[in-house]
Amino acid sequence: MPPLLDEGPFYHGTKAELAVGDMLTAGFRSNYKPELLMKHIYFTALKDGAGLTAELASGQGQPHVYQVEPTGAFENDPNVTDKKFPGNPTRSYRSTHPLRILAEVSDFKRLSPEELATWQEKLNRKKPHGQIIN
Repeated sequence: MPPLLDEGPFYHGTKAELAVGDMLTAGFRSNYKPELLMKHIYFTALKDGAGLTAELASGQGQPHVYQVEPTGAFENDPNVTDKKFPGNPTRSYRSTHPLRILAEVSDFKRLSPEELATWQEKLNRKKPHGQIIN
């Protein structure tokens, strides 16, 4: 396995209700481009970053943030690293290997309805122009 990029802890945000021990895997549709089947599972070392992703995730239900453990090698998320932010200040990663759910966390920053609407508007504006490196 290559050298560790980050020691974590790591988090994944979603609207799915999961249990400790469940495995998150690649192969689901993108939250940002539903026509795209994702080859990676994404995660971050920033709890509030995972919270933002959970708030913006497609589907119904409440946002959930889970502490996760990568089960194999991972890399910097090329969709944000150096493409949108120099380096990796968002501490965002992706892997083709599953992530194991260790715990659900509840102390992440929640978005106000106004903040959520602003983020959704930004994403909707970028959809036709944005490219996801899969």
